[in-house]
Amino acid sequence: MDSKRREAFPYRYELHCHTNWCSRCAHNSPQELAQAYWEKGYAGMVITDHFLLGSTAVDPNLSWEEKARRYNAPQEAVNRWAQEHGYDFQAFFGLEHQYGGGKEVLTYGIDLEFLLAHPDLHLLPLPAYAAAVHQGGGWIAMAHPFREEPYIDPTIQPQPACLDGAEAFNYGNRTDRENQRAVAFIRQHHIVPTSGGDVHSIADPGLGQAGIALRQRARSSQDLVQALREGNYCLLIRGEWVLPDEVLAGTPKLWADHR
Repeated sequence: MDSKRREAFPYRYELHCHTNWCSRCAHNSPQELAQAYWEKGYAGMVITDHFLLGSTAVDPNLSWEEKARRYNAPQEAVNRWAQEHGYDFQAFFGLEHQYGGGKEVLTYGIDLEFLLAHPDLHLLPLPAYAAAVHQGGGWIAMAHPFREEPYIDPTIQPQPACLDGAEAFNYGNRTDRENQRAVAFIRQHHIVPTSGGDVHSIADPGLGQAGIALRQRARSSQDLVQALREGNYCLLIRGEWVLPDEVLAGTPKLWADHR
């Protein structure tokens, strides 16, 4: 069954990764991270560096335009690198926005022009942030919805009215219990399950273990968003191709704790 799915959905994309150009907690350049995903057989990745209220490496004293261009630079660098090497590999623009208490949302389907048109986007409360993203054709997924860490405020909950999806599987040292709670939340609120490696280094064990797989190559972030909206994808969970319905059914084999 898995081999048939690999043939039907051959194009893999990471939906959650960080570069040291814009994420203070990341360890590698965009090109180094892209090389690692290319070697794993991925067709591309969405660079979701931490936005300005999170673990950002972007100087807060820059102008808004300079900040926006800093966030766009990793994507551009990867795509130049791929062209120079003759690789059919593409990076897409994304963000991981921290809206309070360590709670974060992944933002897809927006671009530099969107950021330039929305000064101080990061300062909006989540409903206003989500409304702006959705008006611009973007898509929002909750990152690790029930992550348990000392710096996370458990009283600040996910806001399903603002979300299109959520990570049913996050590899970044998340436990079975956290991921299972995420699946229950997704099922309860009828939103879309996603998967992310939450990769911060080329040495991260989650590299190559998460993301989504598509039937056709995505040539834009809107292609990725459309596949998610239509449910026309497989999730990658510990390197396995898994249909969204199977994730929502809580297939037991998915929850082998890796922490």
